Amino acid sequence: MRFAINILLLLLIAGLIYLLFTSISEPIKFQNEYSKRKNAVVSKLMEIREAQQAYRGITGQYAPTFDTLKQVLKEGEFTIVKLFGDETAGAKIKREEFKVPAIDSIMKIKWKNAVGEDQLGFNLDSIEFVPYTDGKTFELVADTITYQQTRNVPVLEAKIPVKEFMGPFADPIYKRYDAGYNPDDPAEKQYYLKFGNMSKPTTAGNWE
Repeated sequence: MRFAINILLLLLIAGLIYLLFTSISEPIKFQNEYSKRKNAVVSKLMEIREAQQAYRGITGQYAPTFDTLKQVLKEGEFTIVKLFGDETAGAKIKREEFKVPAIDSIMKIKWKNAVGEDQLGFNLDSIEFVPYTDGKTFELVADTITYQQTRNVPVLEAKIPVKEFMGPFADPIYKRYDAGYNPDDPAEKQYYLKFGNMSKPTTAGNWE
């Protein structure tokens, strides 16, 4: 009888230790996984934003699709303006324009990813794909609007629902570890990771 009681006590202790370990490790595991996946997705959004700024430098607009974005950046040209002459000496200023392939320039663009690491250029062939998904792509839209009485103002938005890249961690049960985390509720700020806004000219990200 005593032996059976001791076994039951050992099992009870083991169960309590497991529950204690789980209560400590599970929130840490969730936060680590969320940070890792979020940083990867934010970095890709920042890359798209930089690429869109380069596209705008060529066309004056934002690209409405990834195919258009990639085609123009691969095949388009930047216009470089150089001024010659010294106006203070009374000389007439000469203005000359040069065309340079966009692809050469964008591969030299320096930018920082979500964790502050320096990046050089863009991987245009995979720029539309969301990390930690099975080939899902970011939602992208661009247009022009009238903003504060100014017509044809370029705007864009790129986004992805958080649950698309969180995999098994998209379960609302993980909300208990982060009060703002509710990937099934579009009203929550963390429902999307995104930058831009279709109602005003901004390229700010909602993670910033």
